Amino acid sequence: MADDANVLDKARSLIEERLQELDEEKKRLEKALANLKGERRGPGRPRGSRSTSAKGGRRRRRRRAGTRADHALKVVKDQPGISAAEIAEKLKIKPNYVYRVMAGLVEDGSVKKDGRGYTATGA
Repeated sequence: MADDANVLDKARSLIEERLQELDEEKKRLEKALANLKGERRGPGRPRGSRSTSAKGGRRRRRRRAGTRADHALKVVKDQPGISAAEIAEKLKIKPNYVYRVMAGLVEDGSVKKDGRGYTATGA
């Protein structure tokens, strides 16, 4: 009878070990299936989301020549007495940003503010 109990215990432990192996295999297969469906892998960027140029580096946005201040100064030189709202409309930017740009130009002495309008100085 002792041999029967020993055999049963051994069979039970072998079955439990095999069930544990099957659980691990199931997890690996579910992960592989999720990757095939295109679901996210976890933290970080998804595969293939990195944009690269033909040279292998990152793509860069093309910038216009000059700064906003340069563009605003040109507009003021072309049209003395122009308001910030009109400058914003010509440059196609928001007026609140124009006020910051113009404050810098006034501080530099490139532009003089007269009421609501701006005039370029000779500096």
